Amino acid sequence: MQRRNFLKNSLIAAGVLTVSKTDAFTSSSTKNADDSVNNALSEPPVLRRSIMWGTCGVEGSVLDKCRAIKAAGFDGIEPNSHMSRNEVIDAVKATGLTISSVCNSKHWNVPLSSPDATVRQEGIAAMLVAMEDAKAYGTDAVLLVPGIVNDSVGYDDCWNRSTECIRKLIPAAEKLKVQICIENVWNNFLLSPLEAARFVDQFESQYVKFYFDCGNILNYGWPDQWLKILGNRVGRIHIKEFSKSIADKQGRGAGFGVKLTEGEVPWAKVMQQIMSVYTGGWLTTEQGSSKTPEELKDLLSRLDKIIAMK
Repeated sequence: MQRRNFLKNSLIAAGVLTVSKTDAFTSSSTKNADDSVNNALSEPPVLRRSIMWGTCGVEGSVLDKCRAIKAAGFDGIEPNSHMSRNEVIDAVKATGLTISSVCNSKHWNVPLSSPDATVRQEGIAAMLVAMEDAKAYGTDAVLLVPGIVNDSVGYDDCWNRSTECIRKLIPAAEKLKVQICIENVWNNFLLSPLEAARFVDQFESQYVKFYFDCGNILNYGWPDQWLKILGNRVGRIHIKEFSKSIADKQGRGAGFGVKLTEGEVPWAKVMQQIMSVYTGGWLTTEQGSSKTPEELKDLLSRLDKIIAMK
């Protein structure tokens, strides 16, 4: 049997055998607490509107920013990790906002894919703080960039190192009841939805999910296709705009320079998939840097237009 499996795997690697749809993005032992990863929801989700902390450019204290966000009409915020917990807790209590999730603020500086074991350990420690933040705030999700592929970190090394580190974090995730949500960013890693699904499934844990960014994906894929394939592996969603036509003319980063609903993300298709597969509830904007109350209100209005497409 071992020889047969070795031969099969060798033939797959050589391109002689193809991988079935089931092998490509499902796991017989992992269904993320569901009978099927991609079953349509029996009831449509209740969606709440949140904003990523860095998107709010309003000057002032944490309380000042929370007041501006609440006045604009948002339901929640996604703070960075490693902020003053007491300050964040006091601000949301004073304003009536809810913490939708937490963004790990350290994963770029101490990536889990680093060749340096000391750096990887620092990355694990930083993620633990982020998960403890989430628990303290009463939310159940932390955004994590799992690693970075570059000229000094191979794709396979990024996969293996980040996998090993995330496995070490799962016991804490289970204890805290906080999901580790892997985000798709421009880190040259997990470049297809099938691969992203397999990355999540390998952990066989309901506490490892995907944090799907609708705008980031437009550089190399279609968000509605990703959402359909990832199904209820998606723990949280970032609502962000992107224009491929501007990126082609002015450089890749310039594609983010458009307002929400004025780019090329196919929002009607995205919302159709969200209503079919998403159970996380929160839609969090990561769009520009709204510096005035008027800009925050405009951002929420554009988010509401997207939600209305459901």
